[in-house]
Amino acid sequence: MVKVNIISGFLGAGKTTLIKKLLTGSVAKEKIILLENEYGEVGVDGSFMKDSGIIVDELNSGCICCTLVGDFQKAVDDLIAKYHPDRLLIEPSGVGKLSEILAAVERAKERHSDLVVTGCATVVDAGKCRMYMKNFGEFFLDQIKTSATVIFSRTQLLSAERIEKSRALVEEQHPGVRIVTTPWDDLSADTLLEVIESGKPMEIHLDDDDDDDDEDEHEHHHHDHDDHEHEDGVCPCCGGHHDDDDDDDHDHEHHHHHDHDDHDEDEHEHHHHDHEDGETCSCGHHHHHHHGHDADEVFVSVGVETANRYEQDEVKAMLDKLSDEEEYGTVLRAKGVLQNAAGDWFQFDYVPGESQFRPGTPDYTGRLCVIGAHIDEKALRELFKA
Repeated sequence: MVKVNIISGFLGAGKTTLIKKLLTGSVAKEKIILLENEYGEVGVDGSFMKDSGIIVDELNSGCICCTLVGDFQKAVDDLIAKYHPDRLLIEPSGVGKLSEILAAVERAKERHSDLVVTGCATVVDAGKCRMYMKNFGEFFLDQIKTSATVIFSRTQLLSAERIEKSRALVEEQHPGVRIVTTPWDDLSADTLLEVIESGKPMEIHLDDDDDDDDEDEHEHHHHDHDDHEHEDGVCPCCGGHHDDDDDDDHDHEHHHHHDHDDHDEDEHEHHHHDHEDGETCSCGHHHHHHHGHDADEVFVSVGVETANRYEQDEVKAMLDKLSDEEEYGTVLRAKGVLQNAAGDWFQFDYVPGESQFRPGTPDYTGRLCVIGAHIDEKALRELFKA
């Protein structure tokens, strides 16, 4: 039996950090493969995880469920044949839909009967839950509604009242889901894994003709557009209305020319996508496996490889500027591994309002990746002198 754990979560939620935590427990005695799907052409997280002593296989050109379905199946075939692992950890892209990732795993199980999904969890930044739910609901809500367990991150930074508000939002979208609110440092790795594996993920039913219709199944750009209903006047799929959490702990200014609370649909036109019978997407429509939007229609990834040297305080100042949406677009995530003038390597992580730095190991070159919506690539390259 090859155990399969899927650790999902929106951009910057803390998926990699959680996986590192899990690997400090008894599971580290097993032969583990991490199948990591980064969004964008320049992978960064893989270099973070290789220090953990596990085999890392990266898929970097899209999301597992869409452009990478073929590559995902081949990767699973090759990894199982070559390494005979005890456990396969899957870390999807932050903009991947968990329902479709589970469907991809189900297809892999048709050829590998020993694959067993023993746990499926979604990591949610408790301080940004409402913001992402309103602005990027098609992706964020799919991850929540499909997961058996939701694990809040960064709760050690929040008040109990704030955590409870986020818990209530998640519970409203997925009644009965198990929600972990305790700070991770207070829980052992084995306790977290037990919580993840004691839940049961949503069952994904595939059509008999899936294998014969893969190309049609993943046709993203031919859905009809008219108009569709939005919860709270917000399109959950395009990120056009950026509503920050009411009592967010971080300052995160949004420079939009429409009102945040009373969004006029005529002012910001959204579109309708047709769905077939069978499933319900996050915008309230029923559809078959055809999903409303491909991540590439909503999100942009800018990857940079550079031999330039940077000091940490210099990078910190650059990251602080990313909150200017008029200049750079809506930046949701930035990460990288860079070298300073003294020759030392460091890694950085950024989510709106927060940046972290830690020592890094030498890489073949400096790399950074910025992900968001309506990104101005030219302005970003100028900012990072790349």
